[in-house]
Amino acid sequence: MTTTPAALADRSDFAVIGRLVAPGSRVLDLGCGEGELLAWLKQHKNVTARGVEISPTQVRHAIARGVSAFQGDLNEGLADFPDGVFDYVILSQTLQEIRDPVRVIHDMLRVGKHAIVSFPNFGHWHVRRTMLFRGRSPRTRAFPYEWYETPNIHFLSVSDFETLAAQEKFVVEHREFLTGQRRIGLLPNLRAEVAVFLLTR
Repeated sequence: MTTTPAALADRSDFAVIGRLVAPGSRVLDLGCGEGELLAWLKQHKNVTARGVEISPTQVRHAIARGVSAFQGDLNEGLADFPDGVFDYVILSQTLQEIRDPVRVIHDMLRVGKHAIVSFPNFGHWHVRRTMLFRGRSPRTRAFPYEWYETPNIHFLSVSDFETLAAQEKFVVEHREFLTGQRRIGLLPNLRAEVAVFLLTR
């Protein structure tokens, strides 16, 4: 793989996604925020980019970056998109905020050839230690919110997602595990803060 794109270094999963997306492809980013990733992909990978974001303020910021984005709620599904219209559909650190994540991944693989999913790993040792010794909801780099303000409604680990992929017959073409900017090879369910999966049918 190529080196980490410097412009995406603040988000380790963005850096991985930036390497995974092929030049000239058609990309849909679900929960695109202010469009940082899509803008980078347009400039450096010459992709045809579209984004969906629930926040109207962030949609306006994405459009100001030159990204084609519109307001939409992922909980309502992707029925507006026809089958196979994208090469990659991206869901970066949003899976844990969606009411029905399994349906959304199936929808991603219906409208796109590949799905790229990243999420914070609730199985990380720091999370386990905080729960065990403090008996409190953890606050880490991956989980920076207090329990009463977090957008997360599902707390999954690397092992949970691997089990789901096998159960739903998603083909894992690539997986990458990260703590900060460092790749994790050994014991990712324990040692990785963030996981990135490239899926297909």
